[in-house]
Amino acid sequence: MDYGKYKFLEAKREHAARAKQKNTVVKEVKFRPRTDDHDFEFKVRHILRFLEEGDKVKVVVMFRGREVVHRDIGFRIIESVIARVSDKCLVEKPAGIEGRDMHAVLTPRPVDVSKKPKAPKSEAPKEPAAPANEASPS
Repeated sequence: MDYGKYKFLEAKREHAARAKQKNTVVKEVKFRPRTDDHDFEFKVRHILRFLEEGDKVKVVVMFRGREVVHRDIGFRIIESVIARVSDKCLVEKPAGIEGRDMHAVLTPRPVDVSKKPKAPKSEAPKEPAAPANEASPS
C-alpha cells in the first residue's frame, strides 16, 4: 500500500469519526431579580423548548447595582425555574455566584431507549387464499 492511499484512508476515518460526534450547545436564558410573571413564563417555555431539542441551558440571574445584596431573590428565581422544568431536565451545576451573576446549568434528561414505544406487531399471519388454478365444482 502506498503512502497516498494510507493518507486517504486516514482522512476518511477521521471524517467519519467527526460526522458521528454530537456538538453540545449551551443556550443561555437571562433573568433579572425584577423579572415579571409573564416574562418568567415566556422564558421558561423557551427553556423547555431548548431542553426538548437536546441542548443544555444555562440559567443566569443578572444583578445590577445594589441588587447583588439580595442574592436570595436570585436563588428563588433559579429554584422556581428548576421546579417548573424538573421533569424535563437534570441539574448539572446548581446555583452559584460568579461575580455579579448567578448561574445554574440544566441538561436534558437522557432518552431511555428501552422505554420507547415499540411498533405494534402484526397479528398472526392469515391463512393463504385458495389457489386460483383449482377447478371449481360445477
